[in-house]
Amino acid sequence: MTGRRLVVGLIAMGVALPVTIFLLLGLRTLSDYFTIAASSILAWGVADLFAILLERPRLKDKTPGGAIREDWDRRHKES
Repeated sequence: MTGRRLVVGLIAMGVALPVTIFLLLGLRTLSDYFTIAASSILAWGVADLFAILLERPRLKDKTPGGAIREDWDRRHKES
């Protein structure tokens, strides 16, 4: 992950999106805001992790489910 990508992602997913959701839902407490921010950052992190995994040459042109299933089968055969 590049530095620029990290900064833009943190601003978008840690500040802009949570503020928008917070205001649209009419929430009032800071804990609500931080819950939304943590959830969106976690979701972004997991999505980014899957994107990084699928960029690997052995996983190109595969669905996430298919890649995970192939990994699972390969690991069971090795055991």
